Amino acid sequence: MKTTQAQLKPIDFAIILLAAITAIIHLSLSFPDPMFIVNGLGFLALTAALYLPLPFVKDHKPLVRYVFMGYCLLTAVLWVVMGMRVLIGYTATTIEIILPILLWINRE
Repeated sequence: MKTTQAQLKPIDFAIILLAAITAIIHLSLSFPDPMFIVNGLGFLALTAALYLPLPFVKDHKPLVRYVFMGYCLLTAVLWVVMGMRVLIGYTATTIEIILPILLWINRE
């Protein structure tokens, strides 16, 4: 029986790394603020749904990708509306703007 595995490209590693950084930032911010914890877990869950071989999402990868893009942009907009203007906020928001661009470029 032959199994096939998807090869990760450099852009995939960039998406995974940036999503992990953003998740870590949100999970560590104002711990244990539930809003930041849920946001960080959302980044981890969407990354897992996109890249892990999960049977319940394997046929819905394009939808997961678009939800991920929207999630990033919503998080960035919410920071603009109510976030603190500190370096870590600018860093996370910059990543949240770069991620949807990479996700768009990497769509299949």
